[in-house]
Amino acid sequence: MSGCTRESRNEPEDHHEEENIVGLSSGQYQSAGITLGKVEKKNISTTLQVNGLLDVPPQNLVTVSAMMGGFIKSTKLLQGMRVKKGEGIVTIQNPEFIQLQQDYLDNKSKLLFAEQEYQREEELARNNISAKKTLQQVTANYQSLKAIHDGLLEKLSILGINPTTVEDGSIKSTVSIVSPISGYVTEVYINIGKYVNPQDLICEIVDTDHLHAELSVFEQDIMKVKEGQKIKLQLVNENDITRPATVYLINKKINEDRTVRVHAHLDKEDRNLLPNTYLKALIEVTDQLTTALPEEAIVSYGDKDYIFLKSEEHKHEPPSAKQEEEFVFKAIEVKKGGSQNGYTAVELPEGFDTENSEIVIKGAYTLLSIMNNTEEGEHSH
Repeated sequence: MSGCTRESRNEPEDHHEEENIVGLSSGQYQSAGITLGKVEKKNISTTLQVNGLLDVPPQNLVTVSAMMGGFIKSTKLLQGMRVKKGEGIVTIQNPEFIQLQQDYLDNKSKLLFAEQEYQREEELARNNISAKKTLQQVTANYQSLKAIHDGLLEKLSILGINPTTVEDGSIKSTVSIVSPISGYVTEVYINIGKYVNPQDLICEIVDTDHLHAELSVFEQDIMKVKEGQKIKLQLVNENDITRPATVYLINKKINEDRTVRVHAHLDKEDRNLLPNTYLKALIEVTDQLTTALPEEAIVSYGDKDYIFLKSEEHKHEPPSAKQEEEFVFKAIEVKKGGSQNGYTAVELPEGFDTENSEIVIKGAYTLLSIMNNTEEGEHSH
């Protein structure tokens, strides 16, 4: 990248000094609409790229099992189907369910009689008619039967059997297992006729309404990450879509692969997303002020980025009647950083005079175009 719009002079020129130089006449300068400015200090977010996957909180992923063993009598479960909280999903049959209900009824009648005995003996003891020992025996029997009653009542509740219907004489050998949450069935482990023990798995249900992102941040970068920072997520199957998210929690443990788990919440939930989907994430990290320029002050040429610096080195002597004033600019290579609110962070060459240097903040693309045209003209000779 080199060029100069000035006419050649007879004296020898150092072509190295002329590299990346463009000179404009007063007329060219006015028409180019050039505005000069200084390097500024701005708080511009930089991004940290990490990988991760979509996940669900433990309370949104449920493994369903039978509270008591039995044979699978019926089920409509299919992987991918949506179920609602409280909806019956499996029917289990076991003769022991009948025995449990009979035991409840038998205990219920004994408890009623024991309660009456307890109240009668308590009244007699109050009037000093009955011995205290008799009251103690009756009290112990009543409390024992009541404990058994409470235990049987809890078992019926676990099985979803209404004790009122049992007391009305409706005893059944089947119970229905209901879905504890609303969500999608992801795994089915049973079939009709299979016997399941209490510890056996029946199905897995996931509620995708509250998916979050689990990100892996390398140990050397974790200090840059703070709760509340904004994130742009991109799923592996969505190349043209980014989803906003926010850093919610940062784990305090470093994993064996020297990464730290960062928990992020999606700003907008989407129940169509699938857990365990891989993703890439850009975390916006901001820690300190950095040198910055308006975005339009930085131009690209090839695979490099440049700014134009007003130069005094190549300027003519003060204009005479026969000589027009010339404005000279020099292209300086820089390295771009993040951009925000119309400004871009720049890494300037070592020793750059930020206090006194005048930089083209408007019209840089015009200078680049003039330089490229000059360069092409020189190559055509």
